[in-house]
Amino acid sequence: MLLLLLSGLPGALTAETIRLATFNTDLSRKGPGLLLRDLQRDNAQIDAVIDTIRRADADILALQSIDWDYDTAALAALQLRLAEAGQHYPYRFAPKPNAGIASGHDLDGDGRLGEPEDAWGWGRFTGQSGIALLSKYPITTEQAIDLTGLLWHEVPDHRMPVTKDGLPYPDAETAKMLRLSSTSHWAVPVMLPDDMPLWVMSFHAAPPVFDGPEDRNGRRNADELLIWLHLLDGTLGPRPTPPFVLLGDANNDPARGEGHKDALSRLLTDPRLQDTLPTDENGLQHTVIWESTGPMRVDYALPSAELQVAASGIIHGKGSRHGLAWIDIRR
Repeated sequence: MLLLLLSGLPGALTAETIRLATFNTDLSRKGPGLLLRDLQRDNAQIDAVIDTIRRADADILALQSIDWDYDTAALAALQLRLAEAGQHYPYRFAPKPNAGIASGHDLDGDGRLGEPEDAWGWGRFTGQSGIALLSKYPITTEQAIDLTGLLWHEVPDHRMPVTKDGLPYPDAETAKMLRLSSTSHWAVPVMLPDDMPLWVMSFHAAPPVFDGPEDRNGRRNADELLIWLHLLDGTLGPRPTPPFVLLGDANNDPARGEGHKDALSRLLTDPRLQDTLPTDENGLQHTVIWESTGPMRVDYALPSAELQVAASGIIHGKGSRHGLAWIDIRR
């Protein structure tokens, strides 16, 4: 049993508090190796991202939009920079994402091959804009559940796109090979100080825009959200056992912008999860402001129903367009 003190302010925490956070860092670059290069030199944006993470002082931190590489060299460099700033995360988890992995097929049906849209998940190179987990507590990587390679047509009640003639999009053969996850979907247990495993589920869904009348990205986004409910139902194989928390970027707001709102509503209102509705210092719930849509809430930290939430909040900084969403939990 964890004994926690209530706290609503970042930095005003005791050693007994377990803080979980999710942060779209905007640490993605246009070519492989460029993020590692920037982490090894003076860079104002990276300094600002590190400052936001330092202010949050999370114990378990899910990151989005951070380029993946085979040796996780960029993530290791970020760990070093964070340690120099006083934030020590000795444990990391960052399996290979779908982002940027060439499919060899014309996935968007535009007659051209080798484009970022033709990767299993959008990307100019393998691992562009991946996701990762940093933790102050041990991560039991060998027990991880990885749904990144799950084929879209294997998902129950999927919303795969069709052509104007009602046929599989872009064609039947290609549709059978499509992976659902645009980046990654995985769950991994983190061992808390009382030897209790806390399952951390994480993802970064596709933006439900940049497509045509077939609504490929909107449909994909919806199923990327609903995959968590199927996982908890046990229809996709082994499922995480409570307690667990879902941390990630859904690229979907409950009311504003594009996207299938019913899918997000089902996720946010599922009785196995709880939405703490975190706010920033001004009492606002948005985590990002897009020029085309204005303020939107797209980043979520959703603990399982039996966890007690002591506090929650959003921290905005200058390094990323997104705010960092955090929650403090107690059992």
